[in-house]
Amino acid sequence: MRHLLNTLYVLTPNAYLQKDGESIVVRVDEQDGLRVPIHNLESIVCFTYMGASPGAMALCARHGVKLSFLSPTGQYIGSLDGETKGNVLLRRVQYRLADDEIASSHLASIFIAGKILNHKSVLARFIRDHHPEGELERELQEAMALLREQQRALSHQTSRLGVMGVEGYAANIYFHQLPRLILNPEFTFTGRSKHPPTDEVNALLSFFYTLLAHDVRAALEAVGLDPYVGFLHSDRPGRPGLALDLMEEMRAYLVDRFVLSVINKRQVSPRDFIAQGEKGFLLKDEVRKSLIGLWQKRKRDEITHPYLREKAPIGLLPYLQAQLLARYLRGDLDDYPVFLIQ
Repeated sequence: MRHLLNTLYVLTPNAYLQKDGESIVVRVDEQDGLRVPIHNLESIVCFTYMGASPGAMALCARHGVKLSFLSPTGQYIGSLDGETKGNVLLRRVQYRLADDEIASSHLASIFIAGKILNHKSVLARFIRDHHPEGELERELQEAMALLREQQRALSHQTSRLGVMGVEGYAANIYFHQLPRLILNPEFTFTGRSKHPPTDEVNALLSFFYTLLAHDVRAALEAVGLDPYVGFLHSDRPGRPGLALDLMEEMRAYLVDRFVLSVINKRQVSPRDFIAQGEKGFLLKDEVRKSLIGLWQKRKRDEITHPYLREKAPIGLLPYLQAQLLARYLRGDLDDYPVFLIQ
């Protein structure tokens, strides 16, 4: 089993990364700050425009540490990767299947079936934990029934476009119920909005979806797959289609439940955001640091993987699912075992 290493999140606006021997040093205002040995790191995510020295970038590339740059608001800018890993034959299989509409729609339907079933599990968990009554329980049960119908509808889809149609309708059902799962009355949520996030809940979802996308992209590269060639999300310059595909089954478990938890436990409040008008909402720096700490702690929690039947940290889920996808593409598995919440 692969070990879960650390992700270094650089949040200080004027921080700059440098190399010192076999360590990464975070310099702030020309002063050395945090020093981390490179062998302790899985990846580095910088929310700063200052960047990194060529030596620091070379050190990361040589040790396979993914170095990504995001804007202070969490918008993805770019990543630095080292030498391409994996067997070229695996990527050629991936490219051939991506050009095959039937094969692609099959995999796409599996990803979305997992997403829908995990959405249903989030609603079911809320019912189990909070025992809603009356109209609320009825609406949640009706939503779960509608999600089951959409899951069955996937078996009739023979194109990626058809799968995306089912996904869009199922997502509307799920996000229509999400406000009912928010128990902290300070927060309001009227539907999913992305660019920009129109409320604090959407800002949290978008921010942690971005962190998850980084982890999934790194996992796919680690097992030798091309994160930019997807089966559901079509090719578009700069868009990691396969990373977005693989994220679908993990969004509800890794991000949605985490966001609901920090809101309902009052570990974040609307006062922790800065309204930016047409640019949406931005988390204050100190709160973002606190929430990333909780996110890192959550990734260390262990679960028993439903297919592998082995215990693993939650943070390894992207890698384990990427590994299973590679095994399916190589022909070692009869089908891709999507991750389902237990």
